[in-house]
Amino acid sequence: MIYLDNAATTKPVPEAVEAMLPYLTEYYGNPSSIYSFSDKSKNVIRDTRDFIAESLHTKSEEIYFTAGGSESDNWALKAAAEAYASKGKHIITSKIEHHAVLHACQYLEKQGYEVTYVGVDENGILNMEELKSAIREDTILISVMFANNEIGTIQPIKEIGALAREHGILFHTDAVQAYAQIPIDVEEMNIDMLSGSGHKFNGPKGIGFLYIRKGIKIRSFVHGGAQERSRRAGTENVPGIAGMGAAAKYSFKIMEEKIKKETEIRDYLIGRVLQEIPYTRLNGDRTRRLPGNANFSFRFIEGESMLIHLDQKGICASSGSACTSGSLDPSHVLLAIGLPHEIAHGSLRLTLSEETSKEDIDYVVDNLKEIVAYIRNMSPLYEDFVKAQKEN
Repeated sequence: MIYLDNAATTKPVPEAVEAMLPYLTEYYGNPSSIYSFSDKSKNVIRDTRDFIAESLHTKSEEIYFTAGGSESDNWALKAAAEAYASKGKHIITSKIEHHAVLHACQYLEKQGYEVTYVGVDENGILNMEELKSAIREDTILISVMFANNEIGTIQPIKEIGALAREHGILFHTDAVQAYAQIPIDVEEMNIDMLSGSGHKFNGPKGIGFLYIRKGIKIRSFVHGGAQERSRRAGTENVPGIAGMGAAAKYSFKIMEEKIKKETEIRDYLIGRVLQEIPYTRLNGDRTRRLPGNANFSFRFIEGESMLIHLDQKGICASSGSACTSGSLDPSHVLLAIGLPHEIAHGSLRLTLSEETSKEDIDYVVDNLKEIVAYIRNMSPLYEDFVKAQKEN
């Protein structure tokens, strides 16, 4: 099997699995208990919080553990909107956000908030002039993802943060795809809130975090206990926190080497696909993208059929976000960058890991060429297109 769907989830590293096991077997005490048996649980929570804070260049008391990226996004948007409602009810986001943000915004619209969805260019980069024009006196929050989960485009986060800070507006970024993949400095980038998820960087599923800058007025998201400084009640997922901490430490240890390797393999993949498969388009910015992300659209192709054929060859890939798997609608991200429906339907996302080799890519591209040719040869539209090309 060749696994190229690391944007959906990643393989837990042995360090993460080993870190979790003691808290599932030996050190199972509730961290809220006062007896010494619970100290091990308390300590691993503290150590993980300290490391994540350090990795973001912030303080430990600004890191809150959650059940994952979607919860973190929902908490940031809904609780901040409620807390600052007296100042205004206008929120700005982008058209290519993850559905955890978009659906939270739709929920807030039903509660009387107004949301402006700012567009992006053909590479998926936010239109800064449109963002500036969207700011109003009653704007309380800007939420723009750090890097897109489908096309990998990295946004001008520092500039967006500076603009928000200049106008006294909260700035949240969904960094689920970016944290532990590329360097992030919340102070330098003027970020007020940031979402992360453990299973996107070789940790376990069901655990994530939300960075909340000290002084931000934000309501509790889960009520019922004093955990997470009374902002997120519920007994902590100690094994998950331990695993996420170990995965984060591993990811930052190899980050520089991983970025270099993945970028090289990614560019080799992009080069082969664009050169060897005609009528193909790369989605997202050519260089301003996540190291391990490559997203293509193939004309005269239906994405689901392509994925089935790839699976038969032992290749795991996707056509977009795992959260919209099964939907018949084309990707909202691809439509936002200007692709027509019929081309957006023929999209393929290949996301690499540090284990992906050049030989893996050769196997994938060799098979992809045959699959695309096979599917196109069954398409009447492709047949008509080829005839028209010959006549011209």
